[in-house]
Formats: sequence, structure tokens, C-alpha cells
Amino acid sequence: MVAVKVGMLHYILDHVYGAFMHRTKLTPQFFSKGWGGPKLDLLESLVKQLFPEVEGQNWPPRLIQPIWKTVWETKSACLKEGVFETPCDEQLLNALPPESHIARVALLTPKSVPAHNVACVVHLAGTGDHSFERRLRLGGPLLKENIATMVLESPFYGQRRPMLQSGSKLLCVSDLLLLGRATIEEARSLLHWLDSEAGFGKMGVCGLSMGGVHAAMVGSLHPTPIATLPFLSPHSAVVAFCEGVLKHATAWEALREDISLEKATMTLEEARERMRSVLSLTDVTRFPTPKNPNAVILVAATDDGYIPKHSVLELQRAWPGSEVRWVTGGHVSSFILHNNEFRRAIVDGLNRLEWRESPL
Repeated sequence: MVAVKVGMLHYILDHVYGAFMHRTKLTPQFFSKGWGGPKLDLLESLVKQLFPEVEGQNWPPRLIQPIWKTVWETKSACLKEGVFETPCDEQLLNALPPESHIARVALLTPKSVPAHNVACVVHLAGTGDHSFERRLRLGGPLLKENIATMVLESPFYGQRRPMLQSGSKLLCVSDLLLLGRATIEEARSLLHWLDSEAGFGKMGVCGLSMGGVHAAMVGSLHPTPIATLPFLSPHSAVVAFCEGVLKHATAWEALREDISLEKATMTLEEARERMRSVLSLTDVTRFPTPKNPNAVILVAATDDGYIPKHSVLELQRAWPGSEVRWVTGGHVSSFILHNNEFRRAIVDGLNRLEWRESPL
């Protein structure tokens, strides 16, 4: 009975936080400028290209050459920041806002350890994570386990945020697909760089919430076994924007009006159905099972107001061999309180991989 009451408190906390953040007029809603017009049609076709009908057709990604500068260095660790041109193809590049054309990345590594004896995990951004700091704090304690942390700043976030966008509130539905497609391309290129240029012995990809959806897609598309670690993540953005707390943060009326310009009338329910159809493209269960499903560990919260349990279990069912770990809490409280569980999943996922052969 006590556990049920505590769980309900976590669930209520998510809704109170969501109400404060999304139902008040303190911040604008998601997609206040509508669907994105012709850009949405383009993005729908580009996202569909991610589903590999022939295994390996998406490999290799474009090789990138980040330009690095050292931020700080101690006897045991080094933090560098790098920039590189986004590896997106011309169609995708033209759709991206100019501010997002240059990608930013941070790399925290242990010193005095050969790269082939170090694992590296790419951490992708959750909704609202505009800086490197939170993810570097998550990865920092793993240095003692010889695990490096690479943090990618998402398109539309941080220094890559379009001038007219307020915070993380994307202006159009097409921006959400664009953010995801570009993040996947950049993360795949970073993993390719970590493998072929930096020579790390093992690799992984993780992310919280939206970042976990992207991490699952990247892990699915990688041609060799890597640890794939979605934390507090749904199997699809449909769940987040049509079922969870974020449905209250969505500008449904603006979306209804935008589509009514094309049709005579459009009800709010029809707008929601169109959103479900568009965001079904983000359904991770449509992606192939990663090469080593035993190295897929999902960490989910028992009383998550943003991500219902059925969504987590759908991904586990789609990828036999993957593991789900439950932490007690809601979305917001788990985000704050369960970093050690996320770190344990990173360590365990990497331990389920073989080390690459060391160079001669």
C-alpha cells in the first residue's frame, strides 16, 4: 500500500511539473507554427529511408573530422570540445536551419590508457537538454571504469537553436523529424569516427527520454555490436506527444488551423490522428534488432507520467534478448535520482560486448 502511494506521488509529480511547464502560459507550446508544409513531406520520405530493406545499406556513414580544442586536463582525465560539419546529405542540410549546420561535441576520456583498452559511449540529448554539463556529470564517474563519454549537442538545441525558437519548443512538426534524422546521422558518423579514427575498444550509445529513442535507432542501424541504452524512453514519439504529459504542451489548435488551410475543415481529433500517423515514423519497433540484443538495456520508471509501461515493453518484445530494468519513480524524479542505475546499465551493457583486437 505504501509503495502504491509513493508511486502515485511520483506520477502526480510528473503531471504537476508538466502542468507548470506546459499548461501555464510561461512558455510557448510545441509546434505553434503548424506542420511545416512541404518540409514535412520531405522529412517523411527521408525518415522512411532509414528503414534498411537490405541489411547494411545505411553503412558506412560519412566520415567526419572534428576540430578539437582542450577545455581542461588533469593527471587522470581530459575534456575536449570539437566542431564538425553535419554529415547530412544536401536535402537534409537545406532543410536544417543554418544555426544547426555545424555540430558540437564534447569528449571526456581517461588519460594514460590506450584507446583500445577504453570503451566510449555517445550520449544523446533528451528534450530540453541544451548543454553538455548534465551528460558529462552522468558519464564522469565512469572514467574510473575506463569508459569515456562523448556528448553530442542536438540540432535545434544549445548553440544550434534557431533564432526564432523559444527553448526546446520546436516550431513545426517537421522540425521534430528533422532533429531526429540529423541526430541519427551525426551519431552514426561519430561512432564511425570513434571506431576507425580514435580506435576505442568498445562502443555504446545512450540517451534519456527523446535521446533514448534516437539511441535505440542508432544502435539498431550500427553494423557491429554496440551497447544500446535507452533510459526513460518510449518506443515512439507518438506516445510522448499523444499519450503522455507532453500532449498538454502541443499546440493542437494551431495544428488544426494549419491543416484546415488545405482542407475545408479539420477537427482536433483529426489533427491528433494525423500526428499519430506522422510520428509513427519514429516507432523504434520498425527498426531491425541490434547486432547484439543482449547488450540492449532499457531503464524505465515504474510511475512515469510521460512514458507508459506498455511503450517500454513493446520495444523489449520487438527486440528479443534485450533487458528492461525498472527504477522506482516518475519521469522527473528518476531523471534526478537514478543516475547510478543509468551508469550501472552502461557498465553492464558494455561488459556484454567483446573487446576489439588491439592494434599491433
